[in-house]
Amino acid sequence: MLSWTMYLKILTALLAIIDPIGSVPIFISMTDHQERKERYRTAYVAAITAAAVLAGACLFGDAVLRLFGVTLASFRVGGGILLLLMAITMFHAQYSRSSRTPEEVIEAGERSGGVGVVPLAIPLLSGPGAISTMIIYTSQGEGPVHSAILVGGSILVGAIIWVSFRLAIPIGNRLGRTGINIVRRLMSLLLAAIAVEFIAGGMGELFPALIAPR
Repeated sequence: MLSWTMYLKILTALLAIIDPIGSVPIFISMTDHQERKERYRTAYVAAITAAAVLAGACLFGDAVLRLFGVTLASFRVGGGILLLLMAITMFHAQYSRSSRTPEEVIEAGERSGGVGVVPLAIPLLSGPGAISTMIIYTSQGEGPVHSAILVGGSILVGAIIWVSFRLAIPIGNRLGRTGINIVRRLMSLLLAAIAVEFIAGGMGELFPALIAPR
């Protein structure tokens, strides 16, 4: 089990990656044809799915890495690079292709059904960056209490997503595009720092000579 300060850091990192406020404009554009009740249901489905994906990454991510023979150190470097690219894209007030591609946007616009699972929850919210971050942080602690806290954190993240999407219209009207872009840029700075930590830690494990005392 880690310190509570560390768990707060993990929660902050997940929120920076998922960026519920920054995802509000996408949610509004994908649900503008829906009635209020249907839009609320879409928000609920997206939040539940994102929380389930994060919890699944916490519980089964390490087993998947072992199945494919991937070391945690190399995964940390790869995940850190992915997060750094996402941070750079967020800083320019854009959306990473790892979160959504033009093809997925077109498909979402053509679908008459719900978009809560795809593409909102996967890959927009709980995409490769969030999944890799959860796996890396899960490996930093041991025991059922550690896993239970991270699963609880996943549920809390899902609740924050649900509230953000339920209040999407007021948030969009109050902040506007400029305000949302400012939030995204602030989150991108935090995300870049987390990415550098992942890369540095992974490189230190892969190449111990880099951090060996001289």
